[in-house]
Amino acid sequence: MLLILAEALQKYFDVFRVFQYLTLRAILGVLTALIISFIVGPVMIRHLSKYKVGQSIRSDGPQSHFSKAGTPTMGGALILVSIAISTLLWADLSNRYVWVILLVTLAFGLVGFVDDYKKLVLRNSDGLAARHKYFWQSVVGMAAAVFLYGTATVSTETQFIVPFFKQVVLNLGFAYPILAYFVIVGSSNAVNLTDGLDGLAIMPTVLVGGALGIFAYVSGNVNFAEYLGIPFIPKAGELVVFCGALVGAGLGFLWFNAYPAQVFMGDVGALALGAALGTLAVLVRQEIVLMIMGGVFVMETLSVMLQVISFKLTGRRIFRMAPIHHHFELKGWPEPRVIVRFWIITVILVLIGLATLKLR
Repeated sequence: MLLILAEALQKYFDVFRVFQYLTLRAILGVLTALIISFIVGPVMIRHLSKYKVGQSIRSDGPQSHFSKAGTPTMGGALILVSIAISTLLWADLSNRYVWVILLVTLAFGLVGFVDDYKKLVLRNSDGLAARHKYFWQSVVGMAAAVFLYGTATVSTETQFIVPFFKQVVLNLGFAYPILAYFVIVGSSNAVNLTDGLDGLAIMPTVLVGGALGIFAYVSGNVNFAEYLGIPFIPKAGELVVFCGALVGAGLGFLWFNAYPAQVFMGDVGALALGAALGTLAVLVRQEIVLMIMGGVFVMETLSVMLQVISFKLTGRRIFRMAPIHHHFELKGWPEPRVIVRFWIITVILVLIGLATLKLR
């Protein structure tokens, strides 16, 4: 929106040409989302507390969580507001990638909002039925996948890239929408499973989102893409503005979500952020790199799957409690230790993911 204004003003004032630079607009996206979070956050927390939109705690969970009962939830709406406003202000709104990532994020956020609203406001302990939640996630995920496949203009947009191997590139064809669908929906649910401790999900999301912004920037620049031996995806660089907004909004939310949390993000935030990461990976053709950098999300998801399979087949549990972060809590790890160690693991994995840009 402001880019359009800057383009009009640069005819009269050369200084406005600086807004053509992606790096500047990405930085402004970070700062704008951060400022919005700091301004809106306290107001939102007060309103959530006033209307008693508080978290319920599982009776079989760690005893240290009982004190969190009633903590304002649905704070993920703060993240979505910050991301949406910042992206609309600084991104090129003629870029279809910008609209795809923004609409997918908001649509998954809406699904999460309905679930949270039913559980926390209407006091329906089941919330949105699992089959209904998965149905709407599938509708949005598949719609985005089909749209991207139908509007692809170059072959690199639908190729499957294997990191560390420069020449291993597969043309997916009709398999592209299927892969994109599973990445988007799977990533959404993986982040949602990870969101169980104060700040546990948001910091890895910020780190992975920022790293994917780097992939978007170099993939959208023909010179960088050729030098690094990665696919050139025209106009993908504009996604760095969205990534900047995500980083700013995430850090702004962490200000209130850090241990001990003043607010939780709820499904409205977790489902949306997970879908955003999945969509980003699909757009820049780095699905495997997402699995590497988002290893904490993968680990949390696998722990739940293994727990369920083991219990159904043998009647025994592998972990004391799933997702796995609760297992470590029940082993005696203090909550801050679990959080920080998972953050450290994410930093290491993100660095490995970034290394794939050069190690080919």
